[in-house]
Amino acid sequence: MALPLTDAAHDPDPYRLAPHRIRRCTFRRLIHVEAGDERVYDVECLYPDRKVPIPIGDLDTAMDVCNACTAAHIFRPDEG
Repeated sequence: MALPLTDAAHDPDPYRLAPHRIRRCTFRRLIHVEAGDERVYDVECLYPDRKVPIPIGDLDTAMDVCNACTAAHIFRPDEG
């Protein structure tokens, strides 16, 4: 017997939604930081040689830096 679905099953999971919008880059590394029940990430840039990571900070700080980057060839082709 099938049970009726509740409204909670249709609500999007807030942890699956991205709160930030950073241009997708092939040289960026996200590092998950344990901070209780929050999702916190540190961001590193591996441009130009992928050998020495440059720490940019958290997602809020990195968003300004990455979105202002002028190296257009490092962003994914589907990124506008």
